[in-house]
This record gives sequence, structure tokens and C-alpha cells, in this order.
Amino acid sequence: MILLEPHNYIIYTTLTEKASQPAALDVQFVDFDGVRFRLTTPDRKVPTALVLSMNIRCWDELVRYGVNEVLAREYTSLLRAEPENGYNVTLDVNLEQLPASGEERDAFIKSLALLKRNALAAPFEAGFQTQKQLEAGGTGQGELMALHYRDEEVIYVQASSDRVTVIFSTTFREETDRVFGKVFLQEFVDARRLPTIQAAPQVLYTTREPPLEIRHLQGLNDTEDVGYVTFVLFPRHFAKAEVAALTITHIQLFRDYLHYHIKCSKAYMHSRMRHRVSEFQKVLNRAKTEVAVVDRKTASGRTMR
Repeated sequence: MILLEPHNYIIYTTLTEKASQPAALDVQFVDFDGVRFRLTTPDRKVPTALVLSMNIRCWDELVRYGVNEVLAREYTSLLRAEPENGYNVTLDVNLEQLPASGEERDAFIKSLALLKRNALAAPFEAGFQTQKQLEAGGTGQGELMALHYRDEEVIYVQASSDRVTVIFSTTFREETDRVFGKVFLQEFVDARRLPTIQAAPQVLYTTREPPLEIRHLQGLNDTEDVGYVTFVLFPRHFAKAEVAALTITHIQLFRDYLHYHIKCSKAYMHSRMRHRVSEFQKVLNRAKTEVAVVDRKTASGRTMR
């Protein structure tokens, strides 16, 4: 099993390199889920002043769920009031003000590489806070928060008095992806029965028919290509700040984790098929057909060769 890193690797490696050897740069790249980044030095004469910008398609929804407060808490003075043109959020980084080399600098750079993770954490933190309020009241249900973070795919978060429900709608565009995805997701459901992971969140998987929490919404796709994965988070999964942060980090990566391992499985199957075909070809190449020898004789009985 391969676990994906929550931070952006390009941001992390680029900032680590430029922290030791400042130089002018202008790098644009795309992360998982179509999130666009730009890392640049506006003034080439001052290579220590970097600008990190991000564009995410569900920004308007994140604003409603408190993303500005989360980013202000995480990045304080680095957060620019007016983002760069074409982007939703911009950070101004001065390499000369970085912590001394070592664990502190590494932690600071990694926090910058977690920009997307921290932005997407807003609805989850809001859901956790709402759950605590509903639990104190004894009943009720919070707002159904929806993040249209990909084309045709949505994350739904809803808090109630005893849990926070997170629903992923995922689309399988190929028949093989649907088969592999069903196997993986069924394993998520069955794995919780093991005694060693009884404390893990409950996982439910359905195809075509949406879960009850979102069944009332209009425009839901009910074809065979769409699956719904439901995570039920109980208070123990976000009671402490450290545990809540890990829960948010891992659950955000679920969609990328699923499709990444589907692609890895398909690549492994193809490599095994190519290996088997290659072995069959070797067998055929070693095989030699026998040439039939037929003696020809003349009318007098002499043999011709």
C-alpha cells in the first residue's frame, strides 16, 4: 500500500532549493483535482522575494465555509489581501526571513506546500465545530456543505448531534476502472470488520443510488459510472486537535488514493500480461518444425536425393 503525501512535492522541493540558492523563477503547475499553482519571483533583481498563488475551482464554496479564517490562522502576515490576477489566494514569501536551516525551516516550507490541504480543511473544521454545538444541544442537523472540487464529482459534509458524515461522489469513466474501484471500495467496507481497526470510521459504498443524506438534491447522476462512498466520523475521530488534523488530511486524499491505486493495479496487470506474452513468444521461437523427408525413386527402383 502506497500512501500519498499531503503536501505538494513541487512547492516543497522548489522552496527547499531556492532557500539555499536563491534565483529567479516562474513555475506554473497543476496538482491533483486540477488545482493550479504558480511560484514566481516578480522582481528578478530580488530573487529572495517569492510569490505563491493557487487557483481552485470550488473557491466560492470554500469562502462560505470559512476558508479565509483558516488561511489567516495558518499563514498570518504571508497572506496577501488581494490575490494575484487569475488566482484565488496568494502568499508572499521572503526567503531571507525563513527559519534557520533544520527542522524548523523544513516544517515552515512544508506548511507552505500544504496550501491546498489547509484551504480544503475549512468545511471539515466547520463540520466538526457544528457537531460539538449540536451535541451540546442534544439534537439537530447541520448544513449540508458541498464542494464541487472536480468535474462531475462532489464532496458533501454534514454534521449531526453524534457524527459528521462525509460523502464522496466519484465517477469511473472506464469499465475496467469501475471493476477495480468496486473491488477496492468493497475492501474498505469489509476491512473494518477486523478486530485491529474497529476504531476506524465506518465506510459505506453504493452505486447509482445516492445516500439518504443527499438523495433530496436535484441533478444527481444515477448511472452505473457513479459511486458514492460515505465516511461516518464519530467524535473520537476529531476530539483532539492533532487527531482532527490527521483525519482531515487523510480523508481529503481518499479520492486521489483510490484512483492512484486503480491505475497502479492496471499497470501491474498490463505488465504481467506483457510478460506472459513474451514468455509464449520465446516458446514459439524455440519450437522447430520438422521437415518431412520423402524418398523419390525412378522407374528402375533407384533412389533420387
